[in-house]
Amino acid sequence: MRKIYGIGETVFDIIFKDGSPQAAKPGGSVLNAMVSLGRTGLPVSFISEYGSDDVGSLIDKFLNDNGVNTSYAYRYDDANTSLALAFLNEKNDARYTFYKDFPEKRLNIEFPDAGKEDIVMCGSFYAVWAEIRPQFMGFIKSAEANGALILYDPNFRKSHVSEIDKLKPLIVENMKMAGIVRGSDEDFRNMFGAGNADEAWDFVKNHCNCLVYTASGEGVFVRTKSFSGRFPVKKINPVSTIGAGDNFNAGMMAAIYNNGITRDELAAMGEEKWKKVISTGVEFATEVCLSYENYIGFAFASRYFSASSDHI
Repeated sequence: MRKIYGIGETVFDIIFKDGSPQAAKPGGSVLNAMVSLGRTGLPVSFISEYGSDDVGSLIDKFLNDNGVNTSYAYRYDDANTSLALAFLNEKNDARYTFYKDFPEKRLNIEFPDAGKEDIVMCGSFYAVWAEIRPQFMGFIKSAEANGALILYDPNFRKSHVSEIDKLKPLIVENMKMAGIVRGSDEDFRNMFGAGNADEAWDFVKNHCNCLVYTASGEGVFVRTKSFSGRFPVKKINPVSTIGAGDNFNAGMMAAIYNNGITRDELAAMGEEKWKKVISTGVEFATEVCLSYENYIGFAFASRYFSASSDHI
């Protein structure tokens, strides 16, 4: 059976609005996506690291309760689980302050063997972090060589722009192993100064055959060697946008999994299949923006599971 793996950072999010805490929950871009996929009943495993402290135990229980396998999570004893304070502005977009404490040994685990047509999601700073780069690359290179479909989301924050000269070669190396590069207009502006989807594609196409470019209210743009298209998003008043991109990724992966889309199909797909993939991503992202949750709700997950089961 096809499997889904995510490798990424684990933090505990505390969300503030107007100076007051509104919610506290496990977070991290890939973690958010894995929880949403776990809630839909898909076979997901999360590769990460967090402490054996009380916060880490809370996170571990939460993941397992939501259908996420944590057999590949490294639980360390000599440091505390990371915290992320998210401060929402008037548009309910978040500004972060991180409190991180890591052990000397990082990701000290035996990695799974991702096989042909398994799906692997990676991204954010975790995918270019020097301290774990050897372990990360070992897993991703093996997965790519075995024929897994890799989704890479650089999720490149403005705070790292000053490091772009050092990080750009690592970002490019990640793109070369990916079946899909998914990034926002802000990501590509921060990384390469790209002002639109075509400018982003001019760079990405040299390294990866498939780009999904999200541009907030302007829509979602898909660029491959054989297809160029734009898909609409829903107009809403968001409560929080913290998990929007993460859950867009989750929706895409769910559609790819449930429609049996293979790695080799991606670059040759036309509008009909891309509409299924992108519209599911938009549905997941929209659902998350309507609450302080970082993941889709149980009722939404149940409806999606029922609908997808009817079409399998």
